[in-house]
Amino acid sequence: MTRSMDARETEIDLRDAGDGEDDEEQQTWKTQLETVLEEEEEEDVISTQSDTRAGDANFLNVLFRQVSFEDVIAEPVSVRSGDRVWIWSHALFEVSRAWFYRIITALLAVPVSLLAGILFAVLSFVHIWFFTPFVQVVLINTGWLQTLWSSVLDIIILPFFQSIAKCCSGISVVLTRE
Repeated sequence: MTRSMDARETEIDLRDAGDGEDDEEQQTWKTQLETVLEEEEEEDVISTQSDTRAGDANFLNVLFRQVSFEDVIAEPVSVRSGDRVWIWSHALFEVSRAWFYRIITALLAVPVSLLAGILFAVLSFVHIWFFTPFVQVVLINTGWLQTLWSSVLDIIILPFFQSIAKCCSGISVVLTRE
């Protein structure tokens, strides 16, 4: 995602008059647009690196892909820390998120997969061998109720609502502005 606006740098001197530092060592603060452009480029690199694997082919975890460093830290631009602190914080956030996910996945993926497999096997067994035959038995034994209910609908309820509809069809509403 590239924006067609030029980025400008603004220097802000945040040191006291008596610090004694050279002017060349001043912290250069970037405008909001340039910072956003750099962060989007970093996110594009990170997203292309993490999206190369087909682990989420059905896009079930789209919400986690949309969470960015700025959403978690939420440091406003007006009081933003120095560029180096921001870059290192961002890098540590991304690296720790990726590596802790990998570590937790390595430790828990097999047991959770085993439990999920057992759960789905039990649910499939119950559905195939208990639920479906029960529903079929109920439908077979209540066929006469279906016939009775459709007769009640056709003989009593349908004519009643048709007569109400004919009575109400003569009603018209006209809206006028005064």
